[in-house]
Amino acid sequence: MLSFNLFTAVLVATAVAQSYHDPNGDNSTTLGPNAEGKYEISAKGIRGLFIPYGASITNLFVNDSHGIERDIVLGFDNATHYEVDRFHPHLGGVPGRYANRIKNSSFVIDGTEYHVTPNENNNNDTLHGGPDGWDFRNFTVVAHTKDSITFSIVDPDGKEGFPGEVVSYITYTMSENTWHMKMVAFATTKKTPIMLSSHTYWNLDGFQNNETATALNHTLYMPYSGQRIGTDGILIPNGTILPNEQYGVNDFWSAPKQIGANWTSPDLEGNCGTNCTGYDTCYLVNRAQNGPYDWRTSGPVATLASPWSGIQVDIFTDQEAFQVYSCGGQNGTLPIKSTQGFTDGSRPRVVEQFGCVVMEVEDWIDAINQPEWQRNKKHIFGPGDDPYVLQASYVFSVNPTAAMSPIQQGVR
Repeated sequence: MLSFNLFTAVLVATAVAQSYHDPNGDNSTTLGPNAEGKYEISAKGIRGLFIPYGASITNLFVNDSHGIERDIVLGFDNATHYEVDRFHPHLGGVPGRYANRIKNSSFVIDGTEYHVTPNENNNNDTLHGGPDGWDFRNFTVVAHTKDSITFSIVDPDGKEGFPGEVVSYITYTMSENTWHMKMVAFATTKKTPIMLSSHTYWNLDGFQNNETATALNHTLYMPYSGQRIGTDGILIPNGTILPNEQYGVNDFWSAPKQIGANWTSPDLEGNCGTNCTGYDTCYLVNRAQNGPYDWRTSGPVATLASPWSGIQVDIFTDQEAFQVYSCGGQNGTLPIKSTQGFTDGSRPRVVEQFGCVVMEVEDWIDAINQPEWQRNKKHIFGPGDDPYVLQASYVFSVNPTAAMSPIQQGVR
């Protein structure tokens, strides 16, 4: 017999799967995976492909300013390759049960110290839930219609060292020009940390910009992020909250700025860890000073845009932090998909260093090891508590004034 919590989780999952459906749409058709093992959902102006492995997005198609469809996220062509390539960098998946890094691979709940499996920096910390975190596991498809898909996972007590069972449902839905996500997780047996995210890699040019192989031309704007979490050389929070000084390398709040605008500044050296130039930074989302707000209408927490393709994405979320990674770890070995790049041999069909940007909606990272931040209610969940919930919407638009030559449009 199902426990009360698990029964409640199933009911909530059903509601989640239906929460974004267009009441005027046809959601009655049950669809299955295509020949590559991917599940498609779509709406006007947008279509996405997803796989059970990691509840991952593998392709996201939107039109650029010239009406050309671009695939703007990283992934593999075939769903089976994700399990073969165990070194994939969390491509498009849901890291869990605790996203980002855990200092010393340990934490304390109600006086009990727990040790989880380390997997980074010579086993000095745990990244994205450990070596067998959620984005390395197969979820179950529990609902699939033409515009929505819901995945589920049951994470058992003790997996990767985490206490208690967690039941989670991940729902992706498309509406006109918009990708919605809702993540719900229940701690059914013990108190445990839960923090999820979407680890999607973006290149708004679809690797078809003949002028650059990087995403440093993308413009980023985070109007609420005048502060960031201070970290040590391996990106573990050190308890400090740092100002993003106006006109400094971390100032994306005072005005939109290209990610590569400060690339030659000495201040950018070490900004993403020891001997690292670029960004792997958790920015805070400070909206509360403006009073009560509705995350759906109060304005995006971030806007990413490409002047080349004209594609822009406005990110709305209920989360209070936003991790930006400028893909400095890419080294030209990860292939791009057949739906991306050029096929005439003019450029290697790989992701070059800084060829993408990751934008993770989440809460303050490693807050379980910073009790003075007083964020336990957003990170620790137990039986009978309200569930963990993450919501976000990615709204796409184009700049109609963007001009591209025939070569830029992909004509060779």
